Amino acid sequence: MDKIKTKDKIVITALNLFNQKGLSQVTLRTIAQEMGISQGNLNYHFKKREEIIETLYFQLVESIDKGIAEHEEENNLQSFFQVFQVIMDSFYTYRFFLLDFVQIMREHKKIKVHYAQLNAIRTEQFQTLFATLIANDIIRKEELPHEYEYLYKRLQILIDFWISGSAIAKERLSKKTISYYYEVIGQSLYPYLTPKGKTEYLLAMKIKKA
Repeated sequence: MDKIKTKDKIVITALNLFNQKGLSQVTLRTIAQEMGISQGNLNYHFKKREEIIETLYFQLVESIDKGIAEHEEENNLQSFFQVFQVIMDSFYTYRFFLLDFVQIMREHKKIKVHYAQLNAIRTEQFQTLFATLIANDIIRKEELPHEYEYLYKRLQILIDFWISGSAIAKERLSKKTISYYYEVIGQSLYPYLTPKGKTEYLLAMKIKKA
């Protein structure tokens, strides 16, 4: 097995500490102490903590991009929920971003600018998916102006902040928590489904109808 490079070890250690303690409680010194190396050694790879946070942010984006790309051509309800699962799992892995989201957006201009650009791309991707689901008789046609645009916005808010809500409720974050919120958020789509879509939904979510 190849030896993990010091730079990669720093990123892995930082991620674990950010997740455990929160962004405000972790400095470069904290990371160096956890690794048992000097801060000078750490500074050789990362001059500022911001550089580590940016590295982790782009790892998160890459993880989600990969999941979307794997299901981009399928355009069915199953693929929608598979992408949804990838996003939930990725956010859990990098959960400090969700817990310290506002602070990161305030303090990291590079991330804030990229996130705004990425959000525009994601909105377009999901609107295309919704249009395909309508064409395939999986979800109904819009009954209100901008109905699916607003649905995506609601889903985005729920996905971006479910971890914060869980933390405020003092729930222990775990894979079981992900499964719970996966279903909570996933049911947001149910009222928009056609009879055909509802059948696919129950299969995709592995739910037995009540």
